Amino acid sequence: MKRHGKHIERIVMKRIYVAGTADTKGAELKFLANAIAGAGMPVAIVDLGTRRPDIDVDIHAAQVANCHPHGAGAVFDVDDRGEAMAAMALAFTRFLPMQSDLAGIVGIGGGGGTSVVTAGMRVLPMGLPKIMVSTLASGDVSGFVGVSDIMMVPSLTDMTGLNRVSRVVLHNAAQAIAAMAGRPAPASDERPSTGLTMFGVTTRCVTAIIDSLQGERDCLAFHATGVGGRTMEKLVDSGLVDSVIDITTTEVCDLLLGGVLAASEDRFGAIARTGIPWVGSAGALDMVNFWAPETIPERYRGRTFYKHNANVTLMRTTAGEAAMIGRWIGERLNACDGPVRFLIPEKGVSALDIEGGPFFDPQADVVLFEALETAIEQTDRRRVIRLPHHINDPEFAAAAVRVFNEIAPA
Repeated sequence: MKRHGKHIERIVMKRIYVAGTADTKGAELKFLANAIAGAGMPVAIVDLGTRRPDIDVDIHAAQVANCHPHGAGAVFDVDDRGEAMAAMALAFTRFLPMQSDLAGIVGIGGGGGTSVVTAGMRVLPMGLPKIMVSTLASGDVSGFVGVSDIMMVPSLTDMTGLNRVSRVVLHNAAQAIAAMAGRPAPASDERPSTGLTMFGVTTRCVTAIIDSLQGERDCLAFHATGVGGRTMEKLVDSGLVDSVIDITTTEVCDLLLGGVLAASEDRFGAIARTGIPWVGSAGALDMVNFWAPETIPERYRGRTFYKHNANVTLMRTTAGEAAMIGRWIGERLNACDGPVRFLIPEKGVSALDIEGGPFFDPQADVVLFEALETAIEQTDRRRVIRLPHHINDPEFAAAAVRVFNEIAPA
C-alpha cells in the first residue's frame, strides 16, 4: 500500500492466470504455473473443475461458480457434466472481468475445458494476453476464438498426464504468456480511429479512402468475411473504433441467403448502440459467397456464378433478393441515431458489377437502390446520397472521404 495524506492507495500485483480443470488436468496446470513463475512472472492457478482438485490452487472453483447468476449450485448441484461445464463457463465469463490483478491468461483443456476457458477469454479486452493450449486447436477453432485475439496452441498429445511432448508444449506456452504479459504493449496511436470494411472487389475504393485519411486517422481495415464485420463492431462497442466507413456491407447477403461469410443478426447493432459517425455503401451487395461449386445448395442451381478461386464461388444476387437485402439494411440503419450517410454508387457495387463484367445487372442494382432509399428513413442526421459513379471510381472514394469528414471531423 501507499499512503497519500489520509488516503491509502492499494497496489494490486498483476498475475498471470493459469486456468483449467484441476480435477483432471492438475499435473499440467502445476507444470505450466511453475514454468511461468520460473520465467519471473507472478502466477495464480484457477480451478474450473466440478470435482475436488488434485493440486493446490490459488482460486477455487467455488469462487468462480459463485459468479453464476443462480449461484454455485447451478454448477455443482447438477448430475450432467456437460450441463455443469456450461454453467461454469457462464460463471467464468462473469468472474474474469471483475479481476483487477489479471495480467494475462493461459488455459489448458480438452473439449470441455477449452469451451469453458475460452468463454471467459472472449469477454476480456483486446490486447490482454490470452493463450489456449487445447487438444482441439488444430481443427476449426472459430467457435472458441470468436472475434477475440485468443492464441490457440495445439497440445499435440491428449492431456492425461505429463510426457516428453506435453512438457515442451506447455513450457513454450509458459514462456510465451510470460513474455507477452511482462512487456508493455506499444504506445497507443493518438489519432482518431476509423474502421473500414473491404473485400477484394472493393479494394480499390477502400484503399483510396485510407490513403486520403491515413495522415489524420488510424485506419483499421476489416475483411468483410463475416468475422471481419463482427470484429469491427466488437471494437466499436469496446470504444476502440470511434467512426466507421462501411463501404462493403456484403456480409448481409450471406446472412439472408445462406452464404458462408455471413454477418450476425446484430450487424449495425454497435453503430446503433454507440451513435458513432457512420458512412456506408452497397459494396459487394451483388454477391453471395459459397465454397467449391459442389457445396452450393441445390436451390441455387442454374444461377449466375463466378469462380473466385478453387475454393470460393460467388453467386449473383437477383432483383428480388436485392430488394430484401436493401430493406434489411435500411431497417437496421433506422435504429441509428448518430450521423449516418449511405452512399449509392449508381454505376455498380463491385469489380464484377461493371459494364462487361460477369455480374453486371443494372436492373437488379436499380431495385437494390430503390429498396435502400425507400427503407431508410431520412432525417437531418440520416441521409441517402446517390453518386453517378462506380464504387471503385476515384470520384466515389473522394466523395466518401468528403462526406465522412463532414460528419466526423478529425
